[in-house]
Amino acid sequence: MRTSPIVLVPGFWLGAWAWDEVAGTLHAAGHQVTAVTLPGLQSTDDDRSAIRLADHIEAICEVVAAAGAPAVLTVHSGTAVPGYAVTDRIPEQLAAMVYVDCFPMTGPIDPDFTAVELPLRSWKELEEGGDSLQGLTPEQLDTFRRLAVPEPGAALREGHHPTNDARLDVPTTVVCTSIAAERVKGLVTEGHPWIADLAALRDVTYVDLPTSHWPMWSRPQELAAAIHTVALGAGET
Repeated sequence: MRTSPIVLVPGFWLGAWAWDEVAGTLHAAGHQVTAVTLPGLQSTDDDRSAIRLADHIEAICEVVAAAGAPAVLTVHSGTAVPGYAVTDRIPEQLAAMVYVDCFPMTGPIDPDFTAVELPLRSWKELEEGGDSLQGLTPEQLDTFRRLAVPEPGAALREGHHPTNDARLDVPTTVVCTSIAAERVKGLVTEGHPWIADLAALRDVTYVDLPTSHWPMWSRPQELAAAIHTVALGAGET
């Protein structure tokens, strides 16, 4: 079985550990998998004041380059911003992109955010902001709260301005969990500016996976299956 290597990048507040179950399933299926902990997310004791979005972009680029072959880069939530920037920086080293409950973004997510870091919000605040907790067990929520690391402020207030049109040809899969695929397609058709980067891509596939904003915990087997399918298809091209 020929397959592309897989790189997994978790969203805000998370390290590589967040992908453990998905990564294990993909390893068992024969994939080469690398999960990433971005700079500033290793420990609550880290100094996040000097971390920039460029550091996150560079860290992902380094892991993709080290994969040894064009990789399937899977990004979740807020890491859509540095993930999309990687498609601008090194599109030739990407076999495909997978966006998990997020879309390609140039950012910034919150240009007015001025603090050094953003701690994990309360469950109520997350749900009010559109981040569903559907299907997450109390044990999973406890683990999330216990292991969460504050997000560097620059990840919210900084953006990336793409210049390489080759990024538009990277095959892209959007795994829709909090918003159904038909709704996302409708937003694209309606021309909503916040989804304009997705509308510009030339090869997009949508996968519906109705569940929480964190499907790596609430539906890990199904998410792994979706990434597995992308990696198999990318390896055949």
